[in-house]
Amino acid sequence: MAPVVESSTQPWVEKYRPRQVKDVAHQEEVVRVLTNTLETANCPHMLFYGPPGTGKTTTALAIAHQLFGPELYKSRVLELNASDDRGINVVRTKIKDFAAVAVGSNNRQGGYPCPSFKIIILDEADSMTEDAQNALRRTMETYSKVTRFFFICNYISRIIEPLASRCAKFRFKPLSEEVMSNRILHICNEEGINLGGESGARLFGSTITSRDLLDVSGSRRLIQVSIQLFDIVVEAGDDITDNQKAKICKCLAKTDKQLVDGADEYLQLLDVASNTIRALSEMSEDF
Repeated sequence: MAPVVESSTQPWVEKYRPRQVKDVAHQEEVVRVLTNTLETANCPHMLFYGPPGTGKTTTALAIAHQLFGPELYKSRVLELNASDDRGINVVRTKIKDFAAVAVGSNNRQGGYPCPSFKIIILDEADSMTEDAQNALRRTMETYSKVTRFFFICNYISRIIEPLASRCAKFRFKPLSEEVMSNRILHICNEEGINLGGESGARLFGSTITSRDLLDVSGSRRLIQVSIQLFDIVVEAGDDITDNQKAKICKCLAKTDKQLVDGADEYLQLLDVASNTIRALSEMSEDF
């Protein structure tokens, strides 16, 4: 059979995502403990917490793949990510229905342990309501023999104690600049890219500059205007009231968020201009 060729449009974040726990970078203690756990294939409920981008979701997915392999993964693992509703209704229906179904006894397939439980991965679990977390606690108690829960969050303080106390907790450390740089350089080497500070290789080919990155973002003009306007507002002193400064800065922050979400640059530029004029026109009201 011919080897499967991955699409060239596959995002690099997926293409180079670690496939095994041992490949997760800069989390030595977490990797050590989980590697030992995988040898027994007897996983407890787990809670992964720490800053964004440190490997929490990658680790949870790697564990599930290493336990079940490609054949059983879809039937044994339920993933709920940030785009899913994690209110109490989902806990009572989708999660409960999946957790309640028992699976066969431990039976290795294709070299994978395939233990006799399922896994539910709840990404950004700290965004769940308290009512939903309480309902989830009862579901965990009822179906713990046939289902394991992997909670992923940035802030462990937002997970209710009855849930957190039932999990093995793993703290993920922030990644150092050296670790991130080495990983980026590894990807560049694999892709044949000559990196020049920042990256936009999809559009600019093999040599990339910081200026190219602003081009690929589609918002260089607005970025320049926003920076200049921010500097003017900050240095304006008593010529602009604090209330007016706050309104203008709030508009700039909102515009930055809209650009990240893919909004049109020209329309956002008009919005910044109109809101700035409106804020400055209110000068007489603020005195």
